[in-house]
Amino acid sequence: MATTTSPIQQLLGAKAESLLGFSSPKISKSRLHLPGPDFIDRIFAPSDRSPRVLASLHRMFNHGRLAGSGYLSILPVDQGIEHSAGASFAKNPDYFDGENIVKLAIEGGCNAVASTFGVLGSVARKYAHKIPFMVKVNHNELLTYPNKADQIMFGTIKTAFDMGAVAVGATIYFGSDQSTRQIIEVSQAFAHAHELGMATVLWCYLRNNAFKKDKDYHVSADLTGQANHLGVTIEADIIKQKLPENNGGYQMLNMGDSSYGKFDKRIYTDLASDHPIDLCRYQVANCYMGRAGLINSGGASGANDFEEAVATAVINKRAGGTGLISGRKAFQRPMNEGVKLLNTIQDVYLSSEVTVA
Repeated sequence: MATTTSPIQQLLGAKAESLLGFSSPKISKSRLHLPGPDFIDRIFAPSDRSPRVLASLHRMFNHGRLAGSGYLSILPVDQGIEHSAGASFAKNPDYFDGENIVKLAIEGGCNAVASTFGVLGSVARKYAHKIPFMVKVNHNELLTYPNKADQIMFGTIKTAFDMGAVAVGATIYFGSDQSTRQIIEVSQAFAHAHELGMATVLWCYLRNNAFKKDKDYHVSADLTGQANHLGVTIEADIIKQKLPENNGGYQMLNMGDSSYGKFDKRIYTDLASDHPIDLCRYQVANCYMGRAGLINSGGASGANDFEEAVATAVINKRAGGTGLISGRKAFQRPMNEGVKLLNTIQDVYLSSEVTVA
């Protein structure tokens, strides 16, 4: 009898057995607060979040194709600022018009659309009631010469509230020489957002040239995990993080006579293995064992976008994460293909075939 291969298995290809068959995580799922239809009532309701914040979270978690599942699929398009508009939209110039960003999120069945004050404000009266808006309030602009890595505020929390946003997003470059100022700015902004009843999402990114040695430790599980832990400390409701690709950042930074931070070697033995699901689970553990949802980013677009997007979604879901926030893979292609890619990601979270490891 021929073995039936699911679309998810087909897209995973040679990775299918490793990712779908993994069953021995270092941190047991019994220790986690896992996503589910009751996530807001179970996790957020006992917290200090106000009824208005709970309502905003409820609106996000109950919109789009993943409504009621406890998972999130978000379209983020702030690359016009972060990566320059020409570099981001040359593949598909339609997205110079911000309305198409919102249309893609709606057609793609997303829980929310995340973009700039300018993009969302330009079409707020037409769409803010049709899909949850998440305003990205700070950015790293690349027109200053020489380029620098620093997130600065582009508007106010009140402006986001007035346009009908249910959430605000912000980035902190942890490890950078400007991170202290950014932590203060974003923590104050998030407190104001919560006062007004909006949810908060933090891009917990790392930036420091010292994190690049024999490999790029900006995506190491131990360093990104600590960035996540700092993010939940300022009460981010949801953490956005890059999928980990390696581990040992702390070890590397403490080689020879160097001294950096504090770490325990059990991070690499008792709390994580080299398996990608284990590395991602360490990120989830640093989000208060899942009390703050972890959404991983989809990464740059390329030749194997569908395969890479499905693999990322499978890793995130099986690790105990809350979803994916994927932009370039979706908007740097014709809209019908972008919709298909977003739906393919969502199918992973809707599939009973993909379970938490």
